[in-house]
Amino acid sequence: MKKEEIKEMSTADLRERLEQMEQEYRQLTINHAISPIDSPAKITADRRMIARVKTELRQRELASK
Repeated sequence: MKKEEIKEMSTADLRERLEQMEQEYRQLTINHAISPIDSPAKITADRRMIARVKTELRQRELASK
């Protein structure tokens, strides 16, 4: 997902997607702790994508005040 795609999504969709991404991220880190995954860079990429979505949600929250 790119920044433009994130900005086009509705707030409800972003919150739903954020929950899903966080759950996948937690599972990925657990799996990586048990046995190394093929691409550890995916953990970093997922964490950054979660941060992008949280940033967009926060910007919308502040803009609505």
